[in-house]
Amino acid sequence: MRSELISVATGSRETVHDITAECAEFVRAQGEDGLLHVFVPHATAGVALLELGSGSDDDLIAALRDLLPADDRWRHAHGSRGHGRSHVMPALVPPYATIPVLGGRMALGTWQSVALVDLNVDNTQRQVRLSFLSH
Repeated sequence: MRSELISVATGSRETVHDITAECAEFVRAQGEDGLLHVFVPHATAGVALLELGSGSDDDLIAALRDLLPADDRWRHAHGSRGHGRSHVMPALVPPYATIPVLGGRMALGTWQSVALVDLNVDNTQRQVRLSFLSH
């Protein structure tokens, strides 16, 4: 298995950050069929496969705000207001995704992209582990 860690600057606001290009570059370098596993080694971030740029990324943030309000209800209460919701979010948007790779290209659907989802405004830098398992 080959693996690489990439850094992603998420800034200090809730974000859906496109990492498709980084994933595509990594699997292109492998040049063969297999599986790409994308993993975020953080307790407050997730990985999603969705259409980006058409409003779906904003809709996802809005839905997560509705489901997980940034208020004082959370028992996990350190950090910024509502920080505990960031620790619940990976149960809804898991911290991983596995994508088939054919001939060095991700077998994504026409409109699918790979995105890092981060509601945690306290961390501005994230790591993402890309791992390739050849057939």
